[in-house]
Amino acid sequence: MKTKILGLIVAATLTLASVASAAPSKTYQVTGPILEMNDSMVAVQKGKERWEIARDSSTKADGEMKVGDKVTIHYTMTATSVEVKGEKTAQAEGGTSSSPAASPKK
Repeated sequence: MKTKILGLIVAATLTLASVASAAPSKTYQVTGPILEMNDSMVAVQKGKERWEIARDSSTKADGEMKVGDKVTIHYTMTATSVEVKGEKTAQAEGGTSSSPAASPKK
């Protein structure tokens, strides 16, 4: 009996720890009529702009979508890669650079 209770406590603790460590993503939404759609995206008109939102097999819809339907799409933004361009901020603020070009040898 004590083993079962201990097992349940450990399982509950692990579950709560994993839920607490998962930071909630900020969500956004766009509303407009569907202009185009396929298995990988939905394009809607928002004002004068065309918005293309990616979708996949995990995207849920509460009904059958078709071109012309007004929809509200909820989405998140996640970085897929970051390209670092250098230390321009430090140089612009009067900092020094460790690159050979900045320190010519005599």
